[in-house]
Amino acid sequence: MNTATVANRDKEIARQRVNQFVRRFEESYRLLAYHAALPLVLTPELLNYLRNQFLRGQVPWLAEVDLLLSDLCSPVGYELYAMDTAVRAYLLEEMHNDAALSSQRMQEVARLLLGYVRHLAQTNPFISKQELEAQQWAAMVYLDNQRENAVRQIVQAFQESRAIGGSRWQTEMARLSRITQELAPQLRAYPNLLEYAELITRFVTEPESVNPKAGTHTYSVLGENLDVPDEGVAEGTGLFPPLQVFEFEVVTVDRKGTIIDKTQEQGQYFREDLGNGVTLDMVAIPGGSFLMGSPETEEGCSDNESPQHPVTIPPFFMGKYPVTQAQWQAMANLPQVNKKLDPDPSRFKGSDRPVEQVSWYDCIEFCARLSQYTGRDYRLPSEAEWEYACRAGTTTPFHFGETITTDLANYNGNYTYGEEAQGKYLQQTTPVGSFQVANAFGLFDDMHGNVWEWCADHWHGSYEGAPSDGQAWLLNDNENENHYRLLRGGSWCSSPDYCRCAYRYGDSPVVRLAYNGFRVVCGAAWTL
Repeated sequence: MNTATVANRDKEIARQRVNQFVRRFEESYRLLAYHAALPLVLTPELLNYLRNQFLRGQVPWLAEVDLLLSDLCSPVGYELYAMDTAVRAYLLEEMHNDAALSSQRMQEVARLLLGYVRHLAQTNPFISKQELEAQQWAAMVYLDNQRENAVRQIVQAFQESRAIGGSRWQTEMARLSRITQELAPQLRAYPNLLEYAELITRFVTEPESVNPKAGTHTYSVLGENLDVPDEGVAEGTGLFPPLQVFEFEVVTVDRKGTIIDKTQEQGQYFREDLGNGVTLDMVAIPGGSFLMGSPETEEGCSDNESPQHPVTIPPFFMGKYPVTQAQWQAMANLPQVNKKLDPDPSRFKGSDRPVEQVSWYDCIEFCARLSQYTGRDYRLPSEAEWEYACRAGTTTPFHFGETITTDLANYNGNYTYGEEAQGKYLQQTTPVGSFQVANAFGLFDDMHGNVWEWCADHWHGSYEGAPSDGQAWLLNDNENENHYRLLRGGSWCSSPDYCRCAYRYGDSPVVRLAYNGFRVVCGAAWTL
């Protein structure tokens, strides 16, 4: 599929998503979506500001909440939302072509956004220089007298990123490339800058596809030269951590819990260096389709696990284990993005034990810090991604097979499932990977038991109307900030039926309990 075909396909999908959103509410919502598309990142405050300045009397205030919580936007931090790239590009093009608005309105929005950024710089000490910078560039490229200045600043930022010590220059180059590509429609007059950003992005996402000779080319933009860092070319992996192969054992059990098959498998992963000897292993999860939920014949099934429905999941990376206390502490010691983190919240202490007693909002902050630290987009998995990753191609209640045993996972063995015998009840968490068996994707035993794992979705009582594309399923109402969020997988104190692949549990996003933890995923989205 060539580039033009892909672009046309993405544009058509974006058009359908926008029209579906508008049909669900009313036509005036389209106007708000137009205006909200210009900033790279939205906050409730900014969206309210835009509506009051340009659409007061035309668009109801409830539209602000409906937009932020629709599938046009995704949460990227605490009260931070970003539009899908294709949706944003489509809305901006449509706004430009709208006879009632045209480029004049877009320039008015851009000027307002510039003023808003200056206001934030003076009044909000919690917003990073990088966030302000990106928002400023997003506005400047729409103003004829500011566009070239924005390009010069972007070029200078690329050049200065080489002076950053250690491996942090990689993070900054990735960030700048993503922003440049996001602003591509307004930067068509600077093809060398766009080609350079595209090359750097390929070093990030598909290093094996980059010809080493590409690293010798220099790109001239407004009289300044941009080249590919020698380090990226020499390593052959660019800005993306090298994928490594690892081996693991997969077991299958019958209804009595007897192991009936053992196989040695291989997977791929990359390793993040979090400093001070702490690392994070991210396993490559291949894309594919699966049947989400449980059949009515499955022991322990619930109405909220139905109806079963097909879901298609794009490829992504997922933590090999739940986030450990050592990994948590590494991020907790970094500057806050939106909220403070307790560096030692867990009841059951141990650097290699899963962190627990963390709220959903705490996990969002962890992901925001990790994203800022690495330059890659880290987030909580959607519920669909979690179940797909847990099943790893299986259709049984557990990825082990028809039942589960306390020789394979940490749960309350006083209770049984299927025809298994009673087992142990440890009454505490165990170090991640203690049982040394994994599913077919290479995710270890902790997918069943040990700690519940937070997901991005809001709680829904069934799968009626659930998305089929693997995205997080979020509510569209104005009272959802403390609405229950999803947890999956069961815990050390759960009965085995709660540990099934399909079992769903919801809780308040502010609770901190000794059996709730999380693991992270890394996708193709971007951060400022």
